[in-house]
Amino acid sequence: MELSWTRYPRLEHRKVLTLYDRFANLPKTEAFFLPHGNGRSYGDVCLNEDGMLLHTRRLDRFIAFDQATGRLRCEAGVLLKEILDLVVPQNWFLPVTPGTQFITVGGAIANDVHGKNHHCAGSFGNHVTCLELLRSDGQRIVCNMDKAMDWFTATIGGLGLTGLITWAEIQLIPVANPWMLVQSRRFSSLVEFWEINQEAEHRWPYTVAWFDCLSAGRGQGRGIYLAGQHAPITENLPQRHSRSLRFPLDPPFSLINPLSLRLINALYYHKPLKSEPVLSHFEPFFYPLDGLLDWNRIYGRRGFFQYQCVLPPEAAQEGIKTMAKKIAASGQGSFLAVLKTFGKIPSRGLMSFARSGVTLALDFPNCGPMTMRLFNELDAIVGNASGSLNPSKDARMSAQMFKNSFPNWEHFTDFIDPKFSSSFWRRVNK
Repeated sequence: MELSWTRYPRLEHRKVLTLYDRFANLPKTEAFFLPHGNGRSYGDVCLNEDGMLLHTRRLDRFIAFDQATGRLRCEAGVLLKEILDLVVPQNWFLPVTPGTQFITVGGAIANDVHGKNHHCAGSFGNHVTCLELLRSDGQRIVCNMDKAMDWFTATIGGLGLTGLITWAEIQLIPVANPWMLVQSRRFSSLVEFWEINQEAEHRWPYTVAWFDCLSAGRGQGRGIYLAGQHAPITENLPQRHSRSLRFPLDPPFSLINPLSLRLINALYYHKPLKSEPVLSHFEPFFYPLDGLLDWNRIYGRRGFFQYQCVLPPEAAQEGIKTMAKKIAASGQGSFLAVLKTFGKIPSRGLMSFARSGVTLALDFPNCGPMTMRLFNELDAIVGNASGSLNPSKDARMSAQMFKNSFPNWEHFTDFIDPKFSSSFWRRVNK
């Protein structure tokens, strides 16, 4: 039995094969392949029911690193955390990073992950300079924006379906130290969020907002806006002693419910905030949940869903307002409610999710039919706004919703390896 990070769905696989050597070819088998990194994807995009999973985590070698230019080449199973452990002491940093450092480089490319700086840096694939793709017939395609570009753009955001990424090369960005300057601002409504965001995006490279998904009435859409930048050269930086905790329980039911959520959200919204930017180590700024290992257990054994959408700029304000009302009225949702804008830098991938607009992401405990009804209502709002859902965070979107969200899907099928598939791909192409 294999699970995604959300613990839903639970699917049986024919076989799990651990890969140790990037030079080896794939085995001959009747089963469909699907690469599987560190298991931090959501939904069924990382699952392959009745097929074979290719575990890539042991492809964890660094191949080359030029400290002068920040160009790094490594195998696809290397974690972002392992990259940071290597390069931050040498004053380099990832150009784009999602909300966890426990994903593999191959997974970051296959899902073309985005971060808090999309408005000025685009998505992860924009900073990949080269990669090698191993096809099931033994063909190895080394590709970039100048060589085999069609394979390159199909593999970025290609959900692991074009073949196995064996290694990749990425361009890092320079930093002075491991610290960030972070500004926190409370906003009382979505109207105020838009005002703060418009001003902050011109000044700060990293921006994101948490909002209270259960707030209603005059306080609907209240939240806290975070903006950050890498700290300059600074003397006498504080010492940081970090220690991860592990969520100790595996409860049979979700600990996130309307009562606990209202209390947590109220406490978080009213927490004291400094008026001036403060120094923060990069880990709690970029990866606040990584300090609590196995946090997905909070939602109980039935697991949870993440609903992430992007709405185009012209429809974003009204669409997000309508979605917030629906979510608050349902009494569902979680503390993890994220609102941020995507910039105009186009993604390289044929199937990349991030595009110009506003993205909303929330986690929901799996409450069965009532959760599905809410999602269907949210889908209608997203569809009417010509928005899109994120495949890498999905476990239930319809085939029609997927095809409307990704107009290049038919062209993308030309690049799918005939021996590669996933539960997600089969579900949205019935």
